Amino acid sequence: MQKKHTLKNLLALSALLALSVSAGVQAQTPASSTQSNSAGQHGSNAKLTAGDEKALKDMAQANINEVAAGRLALTKAQSSEVKAFAQKMVDDHSAALTNVETVARQKGVRLPSAPDAEHQAMAATLEKQSGDAFDKMYMENAGTKDHKMVLSKLQSDAKKIKDPDVKALADAHTPVVEQHLKDAQAMSM
Repeated sequence: MQKKHTLKNLLALSALLALSVSAGVQAQTPASSTQSNSAGQHGSNAKLTAGDEKALKDMAQANINEVAAGRLALTKAQSSEVKAFAQKMVDDHSAALTNVETVARQKGVRLPSAPDAEHQAMAATLEKQSGDAFDKMYMENAGTKDHKMVLSKLQSDAKKIKDPDVKALADAHTPVVEQHLKDAQAMSM
């Protein structure tokens, strides 16, 4: 029960942070085209560095991958515990993706729209599995392996991100991904 309460608090905090980032970004948008940013000032529509754009795209890709894997698990998982985890992945990563898409639109960044090749291959392999074998493979790959990789990338990227809106996204995603990883590890099949 305490875990669920903590997770709900983290999700609520992430949602509030995302809303405040969006509101802050909208508040920074110039009211007319005659206004301009002074040199060196970062407005909400300032061109992102290559690293910040990549971090934004990486966050989108991670969320897309998790949503797709979660949807597959909802149809194929045998264990109700795995199905519940998959539903949480679909819900949390869909919400996170929406936040990333909002910032990307404001920054003029085009995001990926489908799982990457590695995750498409994983989905094809998972499709061939059923029962306990599917549950185990899904939890090992989408549950543990992916969340470890995403957490490492988020923590690394967060140290280098210059844009405050992209940094806020990375900071908001990190505790959610940490919790997903803990949940997946606790369910080790």
